[in-house]
Amino acid sequence: MFELISKYQPSGDQPEAIDSLVKGIEEGKRDQVLLGATGTGKTFTIANVIARVNKPTLVLAHNKTLAGQLYSELIIELSILSHIMIIISQRPMFLQVILILKKMLPLMMRLMN
Repeated sequence: MFELISKYQPSGDQPEAIDSLVKGIEEGKRDQVLLGATGTGKTFTIANVIARVNKPTLVLAHNKTLAGQLYSELIIELSILSHIMIIISQRPMFLQVILILKKMLPLMMRLMN
């Protein structure tokens, strides 16, 4: 479903972070956190997680600037192809997540099976 095309390979702490996040997803962990300063490769790390988990992915962005950046990095630069949706909202995150999941959950469940 997903193919990650990049001239880069995970390095430094990234391989361990990728393994840990993938393991957490496979174990059904509800919450996980990836910390890092600007420019440390968090988006690249997440792109690798998305490719390894290989399930439809919903990316939430709280403003148009971040959504554009994520689109540029995930879709264009890293060529993550297929079932990724980037959602932009100015609403508080709580309401945003409820509204999105209410509308998207049936579709996401069909895609994951």
